[in-house]
Amino acid sequence: MKFLDEAKIHIRSGDGGAGAVSFRREKFIEFGGPDGGDGGRGGDVVVECVDGLNTLIDYRYQQHFKGKTGMHGMGRNRNGYNGADAVLKVPVGTQIFDEDRETLIADLTEVGQRIVLLKGGNGGFGNAYFKSSTNRAPRRANPGQPGEEMWIWLRLKLIADAGLVGLPNAGKSTFLAKVSAAKPKIADYPFTTLTPGLGVVRIDGRTFVLADIPGLIEGAHEGAGLGDRFLGHIERCHILIHLIDGTSEDVAGAYRTIRGELEAYGAGLDEKSEIVCLNKCDALSDEERAEKRAALRKASGADVQLISGVSGEGVDKVLRLVAKEIERRRAEEREAHLRATGKTEEGWQP
Repeated sequence: MKFLDEAKIHIRSGDGGAGAVSFRREKFIEFGGPDGGDGGRGGDVVVECVDGLNTLIDYRYQQHFKGKTGMHGMGRNRNGYNGADAVLKVPVGTQIFDEDRETLIADLTEVGQRIVLLKGGNGGFGNAYFKSSTNRAPRRANPGQPGEEMWIWLRLKLIADAGLVGLPNAGKSTFLAKVSAAKPKIADYPFTTLTPGLGVVRIDGRTFVLADIPGLIEGAHEGAGLGDRFLGHIERCHILIHLIDGTSEDVAGAYRTIRGELEAYGAGLDEKSEIVCLNKCDALSDEERAEKRAALRKASGADVQLISGVSGEGVDKVLRLVAKEIERRRAEEREAHLRATGKTEEGWQP
């Protein structure tokens, strides 16, 4: 299935049904009086977060969604049926923005969440509603209220605990394939990965979700290469794994390039916890390892892990560091939630 993480669609709620003007007509019953029923309510436009989806491709080929019109009222006090809702099913992590692409309407992060975006129009009253002691035969009924309409943007941001970043051909896909059951495309040329991928990592009985995004190059925030459009998929991550190709000549420059793009993108990516890894160390001599590790440590100001996605060297150590950081962040979120709600540990849902 083709990956699509952004779509613009038009939504409209259903119109309400009109009320009926009708009078009771039966043999031997004179002055039967009004018996026009009310119109039904128009259908709402609802967004539902469901399991089993990981793309917005369904909204590429259909961009217009409308709730059904409510049924009109009828004689003999028969009210019209309510119109059916238009239900938009989206994957976990979908954000809904107004047409300006800046105003956030909803952020769906859990399976089962339902948001009513537009309410259907109310049905009109039939003439039976207007009957009174002074108006025994009303000849008026209300039309149904029109529905609402608007353009919205759907934007998918994958739900992952950790994210892989680096230049093209830094070995991110190889790393993901090594530590999870994911099967990303792997080749010896840049931009092998064209869409984000997810993998479930298990280490020491602990599990977390790892996201791999296409490689960044200098000027990505200005649209160079594949641009920075996929960086939104790691905004929700607790920690970043920054892979640097150990076979490149300037590992410090490679590190600074990615950090510059993260800062230019914003959204707090440059403030996230980071593990710096010198990858492809199986292809380096001991002298080259020491030299490039020192240069990378000086540029990043952090400890540098020596790893190889092919041989598996140092990979488990990195995964344990990631799992430890994720547990710490989850504990902080749990404490913040308990303080905010006043609930006990039993009421916490991660």
